[in-house]
Amino acid sequence: MFDEKRAGGLALAAAGLLALAGCSTGDAAAEERVTVPEDAGVEELSVEVLETYDHDPGSFTQGLELGEHPEFGTVLYESAGLYGESDVRITDPGTGDVLASQDLPAEDFAEGLTLTGDAVWQITWQEHRAYKRDPVTLEVVETVEYEGEGWGICSDGERLVMSDGSSTLTFRDPVTFAETGTVEVTLEGEPVFSINELECVGGQVWANLWQTDQIVRIDPATGEVGAVVDAAGLLTDEESAGADVLNGIAAAAEEGTFYVTGKQWPKLFLVRFV
Repeated sequence: MFDEKRAGGLALAAAGLLALAGCSTGDAAAEERVTVPEDAGVEELSVEVLETYDHDPGSFTQGLELGEHPEFGTVLYESAGLYGESDVRITDPGTGDVLASQDLPAEDFAEGLTLTGDAVWQITWQEHRAYKRDPVTLEVVETVEYEGEGWGICSDGERLVMSDGSSTLTFRDPVTFAETGTVEVTLEGEPVFSINELECVGGQVWANLWQTDQIVRIDPATGEVGAVVDAAGLLTDEESAGADVLNGIAAAAEEGTFYVTGKQWPKLFLVRFV
């Protein structure tokens, strides 16, 4: 299976050595799906597909969020990864067309992104850089350094929530990006690793689990997983050829619905978890 954290190093031999050394976080658990004990008070959900749309199969999707743009209307903001190919883009959710984009430096591996009131925050994997961007033009207005790896990020309206591939979520100030706290993600008391792309909605955090077809719902106050979504089988066998893992979740306009896609997926799905 194509490996996001190793792939970046293939662009340059030297970078490859760093990537292989740096992918230990969460890897031990990444190969296994989360199992819910029979007597656990955790919802087990599946996916009901409401609509299917085209998606750029060249996009190594790392972050996805719905927003309003003054020129384009309702759009998806998307962060796409890989060294030498990373960008941030604005797309039409109905057609998959890229309406605007900005490339990252070749040495950056883009990861998640999120919208705040006046900015798009985009993080990088091992480069320790977060880019604060203008949500209209996507131009960088500020660059902030942080420690550790960056995987996923979302905004709950008051703070940023960030993942690093471990079982820890880190809270950050939405203006300064300074760390304000952490919480460990657990299911029935056991840590849940490989927390990747995030979406904050309704006081909860929905998260892709890297290298699986599962999405979990996390209570950010306690770190407890309250629901596990089995999102297997969204792509046909033909569509799966050349596609990578599920990654990308964005709350849609109607309450309780989401857009989901994956890395280099040819399709975007509007779904409900049932």
